[in-house]
Amino acid sequence: MKTCGGQAILLAVLLLFAVSCSKSPGIYRKTKPLMDTLVTITVVAGSDKEADAAIEKAFSVIERFGDKIDFFKETSELAAINRNAGVNPVKVSPETLGVIERAIYISGISDGAFDPTIGPEIKMWDFYKKIRPSDDAIRHNLSLVNYRNIIVNRDRSTVFLRKKGMLMDLGGIAKGYAADLALANLRQSGIGAGIVAAAGDIRAFGLKPDRTPWNVGIKNPRQKSDVDDLMATARLSNKAVSTSGDYERYFIEDGRRYHHILDPKTGYPAGQCRSVTVISDDGIFADGFTTAVFVLGPEKGMKLVRDSGVDAVIIDKDGVIHTTPGIKKMVTFEDGH
Repeated sequence: MKTCGGQAILLAVLLLFAVSCSKSPGIYRKTKPLMDTLVTITVVAGSDKEADAAIEKAFSVIERFGDKIDFFKETSELAAINRNAGVNPVKVSPETLGVIERAIYISGISDGAFDPTIGPEIKMWDFYKKIRPSDDAIRHNLSLVNYRNIIVNRDRSTVFLRKKGMLMDLGGIAKGYAADLALANLRQSGIGAGIVAAAGDIRAFGLKPDRTPWNVGIKNPRQKSDVDDLMATARLSNKAVSTSGDYERYFIEDGRRYHHILDPKTGYPAGQCRSVTVISDDGIFADGFTTAVFVLGPEKGMKLVRDSGVDAVIIDKDGVIHTTPGIKKMVTFEDGH
């Protein structure tokens, strides 16, 4: 699954602007390193001053949320939950409670294909140093992975992990939720259109000054050069898009690709897909569903997204493209698919 820690990942989804900022004075953009990646916020505003004030407020919202759910930060609320696994419930903020409740929901409808308690497995892998844990270690930690052992008390605003040694990692859903929080803040600041892009998690709202949707590129998971190769372009307004791929953090060993999207039931990288792109109304669901669908594979994954009313583009392990019917209205493929 996607994690909060580590270096900024290679963008799975690239922002495309039909009109550059220099030629369209109504469009303003800033980028800042947050949540272990680069976050870019683009807004349509009447002046640079108005845009800058709104963007900086939205960055602050992302930063505060990121600090609360940082897997590696000892002072975070998430770290407190993990330290107290099997011991005590931990009182958390509404934002942390909200993301955890949604994570449990996605875990339930995906039958655990998405599971935020994957932490004990994730911490053993290092895709930068090409470290693969032993089979015995992977099997041993599987007993600690089960979203059903997350106990949420909404009235008391507490979260409790039932078993000692459990570790919750919200990296597979946090950036999408951060984009949702930032967008809500931008609207409170009077911004009517723009994009929040946190790596491969993008939330678009409103229209560009020329009254057209925002264009978002979907990356080819097997690009043949260092130059970003797009396989499709999505046209979005008031939608979120997220992409997960086996090319983001990986290494090859004995001809096998080991990547960061782990199957919670096995502890090993899921092997049925190359990439999954999900388009939904909310960033948190787009983010969480990409992981769930990637683990489930094209057949079960397509059933999940259709039953849930979201749209998806799935590139399976053989490079075959699978899409929901609604994708045709929003996405144009480079090869005319």
